[in-house]
Parts: sequence; C-alpha cells; structure tokens
Amino acid sequence: MLRLGVLDWIRIGLLVLGLVFLVSGLLPWEAAAESLREIWPLLIFLVAIIVLAELTKEAQVFDAIAARMAVLGRGNYAALFLLCTVFAALVTIFLNLDTTAVLLTPVMLALAPKARIAPLPLAMTTIWLANTASLLLPVSNLTNLLAMGKLGLDAQGFAARMWAPQIVAVLVTMAFLWVFFWRRGERRDLRYSPPVLEPVGDRALFAAASAGCLLFIALLLLKAHVAVAAGAAAALVVAAFLLRARERLTWRLFPWQLVVFVTGLFLVVPTLSRHGLSDLMSWMIGAEGDPYRTAAVGAGLSNAINNLPAYKAVEIVIPAADQDRLLALLAGTNVGPVVTPWASLATLLWFESCRRHDVQVPMRRFLLTGAGLAAVGLVATVWALEATI
Repeated sequence: MLRLGVLDWIRIGLLVLGLVFLVSGLLPWEAAAESLREIWPLLIFLVAIIVLAELTKEAQVFDAIAARMAVLGRGNYAALFLLCTVFAALVTIFLNLDTTAVLLTPVMLALAPKARIAPLPLAMTTIWLANTASLLLPVSNLTNLLAMGKLGLDAQGFAARMWAPQIVAVLVTMAFLWVFFWRRGERRDLRYSPPVLEPVGDRALFAAASAGCLLFIALLLLKAHVAVAAGAAAALVVAAFLLRARERLTWRLFPWQLVVFVTGLFLVVPTLSRHGLSDLMSWMIGAEGDPYRTAAVGAGLSNAINNLPAYKAVEIVIPAADQDRLLALLAGTNVGPVVTPWASLATLLWFESCRRHDVQVPMRRFLLTGAGLAAVGLVATVWALEATI
C-alpha cells in the first residue's frame, strides 16, 4: 500500500491547485499547453535519470566506489576529504543533484560505521555539493534545464560560461566543509580505519550499470538531447535487470513525486505571474540589471519557498537577451539553497535520508554554516561569472 508523507501531500496539493487555476480560467488553456510542451522533455529526463541512478545504486556501483575511496585514503582524513568531495561533485555534475542527495547520501552514511568515521561530515559533504556543484552542465540541476531554452545555449556553450563559477563554488564549499566539519577539532579522531572491501553481489549488473552511466556521459558529450541520453542509458540498465534481477524492477523506481511537483509548478507559477507575481519580481531584482542583486533575490527566494518555484518566478521577468542575469539567477538558485531544509528538493530528501539512518543534524549549526556558505559562495560565484565574460 502506498503511504503518503507530508511532502507528498504538498506536491499533490500543488498539482490540484494548478488544475483548479486551469479549470477556473485563471490560467488560459493555451498558456497551460505552452508550459506543458516546455516541460515534457524535462520530465522524461527526470524519470530516466532517477531510474538510472536507482539501479546503479542497486548494482552497488556507488557502494564499491565509496569503499575503495576509503581504502585509498589509507586512514588519512585529508585524503578521504578530497576523494569524497571530488566524488560528490562528479556525481552531481553528471547524474543530477538529486542523485547525490538521495542515493549517494545513504551510501556514504553506510560507509561511516564500517570505517569508524563520524557520519555528519560525510552527510554535509553530499548535501552541500549536491547544491553548489550543480552549475556546470544542464543535467546537473533541473533549474539549468529550465533555463536552456531561454539562454539559447547548448550544453557545451553552457559549460563554457559556467566552468569558472563552478570551480569557485566547489572550492568555497570545500573550505567551509573542512573548517566546520572535517578538521580535527570537529571530528576528534586523528585517523580512520579503512574498511574491508566486499565483493559486489552481481558482477554483470555492476558492469551494466557502470556502462549505463558512461553511456549517458558519452551521449552528452556527443550533444545528444538530455532526455535521449538519459533514456538510452536507463534502457540499457533496465534491460540488464530484466535479465538478471527482474524482481528489483518495481513501480517504486518511478519518481512520481517529482513528476507531480514539476507539473504542478508549471501550472501554478505562470498563473501567479499573470496576476501580480511578475510585478513583484521585477521590483525585487531592479531595472538596473545588477547580477549580484539578481543572484541574491534567487537565493533568498529559494531559501524561503524552494529553488524551483523561485527560479521560475524570477526567470519570467528577465529578458532572454540578458544572458548574464539569467546565469546569475542560476547561481543564486543553485549555490544559494543551503540554508533552510526546504530550499531545494535535494535538501528535503537528504534530511529524510539522515533521519532514516539516525544521523542527528544540529539545526542551528546547519542554518548558520549554510548561511555563511550561501553568502560567500554566491558573491564568489557571481564574481567568477562576471570575470569570465
């Protein structure tokens, strides 16, 4: 039996509200059809990438990499810190921030007791980098995909504009992670105990899932549409599971919550924008075109209401020709949502994963360190964006 949590009811409520707007005439049918035409390729990508990531975790690919990182670190926390940050950043960049938050977090938390490592530093590494490492590619964050049509850039052009901001955002995040969670004064232990490597359960599934991830990355490099790339990679891995472990292919793999949330979002935000929201957003970001102000508004709204509706609400009032401000807005809605638990879907899902693994997250510490990271990271990221024009 399907059990619905509070977040599930909020998502369903958002979709119902959007349908009410549509039926009542507050949102014209033509505008609704235009919104849905915009998002259906994104929904295909979302479903495919989540299925790919879930099955990759089932095939123990993430577990094997995490365990080998701990062994490679040889008990040295600085080496492990570097390996973990690189791993989390790469998963975010190529497999989407939700993959890092939802699937990599439990892998890292399961590694903690095996290596006698405090779980909080590992958990904070995944959630902060899930957000701040999501600037480089369109697939890294749904906000990036939402922006692609208006920006008029392909994946390579987007990466060419965002590589410097991405590097700066990751470096700032690493500095905050080390100072507040990883240094010896915070973790107490001088060294950790490398875990004993365990064989994977099914080598064929492990190989197929690894190949699926590599296929996805290769298709992106060949400029395939993100939905096509994710769909082909997911199909390869699903086929392997059909042959080897059909019982693991359940309807729980389908991310209906994200589909419902995004569909509702694309009905509610355009309606509100038609009835006063756009005027408010125009006033907030100002008419002078300041990228720092735009990024700050995006970050502030993200921490107030969630980054997806925040991005969509502000993007509507920025002209397509103003590419710099659109990219600054992405910096705000990607790097900024690290303060409140509801700032991004990834953070909400991460908190749930921590709760299931009995990891206590000190809320005051989370809020204060996140606020510092958001402030410093945002200024540094927008500076890097402006410096590379």
